[in-house]
Amino acid sequence: MAAGTIKKISKIGLGTWQFGSERWGYGEEYAQRTAHAIVRRALELGVTLFDTAEIYGFGRSERILGRALAETRDSVFVATKMFPVVPGALAVKHRAMASANRLGVPKLDLYQVHWPHPLLRDDAIMRGMRSLQRAGLVGEVGVSNYSLKRWRAAENALGSRILSNQVAYSLLDRSPERDLLPFAESHRHVVIAFSPLAQGLLAGSYHRAGRPMNPARANSPLFGQENLERTAGLVAALHEVAGAHSATPAQIALAWVIQRPAVAAIPGASSVEQLESNVAAAEIELADDEYQALHAASARFLPALASDTYPRRNLAALKHSVRCGRLVAKTVWRDYKLKHFTERYQE
Repeated sequence: MAAGTIKKISKIGLGTWQFGSERWGYGEEYAQRTAHAIVRRALELGVTLFDTAEIYGFGRSERILGRALAETRDSVFVATKMFPVVPGALAVKHRAMASANRLGVPKLDLYQVHWPHPLLRDDAIMRGMRSLQRAGLVGEVGVSNYSLKRWRAAENALGSRILSNQVAYSLLDRSPERDLLPFAESHRHVVIAFSPLAQGLLAGSYHRAGRPMNPARANSPLFGQENLERTAGLVAALHEVAGAHSATPAQIALAWVIQRPAVAAIPGASSVEQLESNVAAAEIELADDEYQALHAASARFLPALASDTYPRRNLAALKHSVRCGRLVAKTVWRDYKLKHFTERYQE
C-alpha cells in the first residue's frame, strides 16, 4: 500500500497476539513449531507487515517472531507496541530497547503506543519517540486505540507524522469509518485493522450450538449466544458472496476490510493453511453490489455487548491500564529471569 514508508506494507499482514500466549490455548507445539512455519510461509507469500507487542505472551511473541524472521528482518516491516504504564521519555527508550532485543532487530520499523494513557497526555511519550527516531532505533511512530482527536494531538506533540492508528475494524465494528478512515485517506496515514474477522466470528464457524472453547474467545461477550444469533444474517450474506468467488466467508470479510485504500489488516493464524487463506483474500475484488450488500447486512447487526467491554470510560480505562501494567511488569520480570539464567549458565 502507498504510505510513503521506506519498506513496503502489505495489505494483509500477520498479527501475532497468539504467539506464546496461553489465552489462546494453542499449546507448546504451536509456539515452538507452528508459529515459525506460519511466519516463514507468510514471507514466501509476500507478507511484509508483522505486528506484535511487548505484553503478548509477556514478551514471548516478540521472541518467537524475531527468531522466525531471522535473516529476512531487513526486508519486512516489523511493528510492535509499548503500553504506557510510565509515560516518560526514558521509560519509552527502555521499553523500545527491550522490544528490539527480543525481536533481534537494530531498528523498530513501527513503534506504537498500545493504548492512550487514561490520565496523562502524550507529550512525554512523544518526546521519547522523537528521541528514538533521531537515534535511529525507531522508524515510524504509531498509536493504537486512539480517537481522531487524540491521534492528532499526539502527532502535534511528536512534531511529525504518526503513521498509523491500530484499531478494531471489521464488518461488526465499523466505527473507524466515522472519522479515522477519512483522516487517514486524506493525510496519507494508515489504519491498521486488528480483529478484522472479529476474532474469527465472521468465519462462520461459530453458532449457538458450537461456541468457542479457548479463553480468548469464550470469555468475550462477542461470542455470547445472543450475539451469535444476531450475526446470522451477516454470516449468511458472507456465504452468499463467497459462493460467487469460490472463497470462504472469512476471505470475503477480509477483502471487504482492505478495500479501503488506507487500511491494512493483521488477522492472526492458527495454522499455515489459515495464513494462506488470509493472504489469498488480497486477490479478491468485490463488485460494487457485493460491497453494498455486505454494508447493508453489517448495518443491521446490533451487538449485545456490555457497556464496559471496551474501556472507553474513565474508570474502565483505569482498570484496563492496571491490568496491562501487570502484564508489562511480568514481561520485565521474564526478561530479567532469562538474562539472569543465561549469565549464570555462561559462568
